[in-house]
Amino acid sequence: MPEVSRFFGIVITMFYKDHSPPHFHAKYAESRALISIEGLTVIRGNLMPRALALVIEWASMHKNELLENWELARRQAPLNPIEPLT
Repeated sequence: MPEVSRFFGIVITMFYKDHSPPHFHAKYAESRALISIEGLTVIRGNLMPRALALVIEWASMHKNELLENWELARRQAPLNPIEPLT
């Protein structure tokens, strides 16, 4: 599962050839969540509220890059790193 970004202990990844809808995986400590790229909502799992807020803030700034990476992952092409939240 390729990592596309990492910030404040949060790791953002995507699976190759993953199922729809377009989404990414976020992990913080022992918590994990699948986040919809379009709606920026939790599809499955959970994160602590502060970690989720940071993920949503980051994803809203990088929505187009996330969608580009989603298409690359569907084709099993290398993913582009995305700038972390600073």
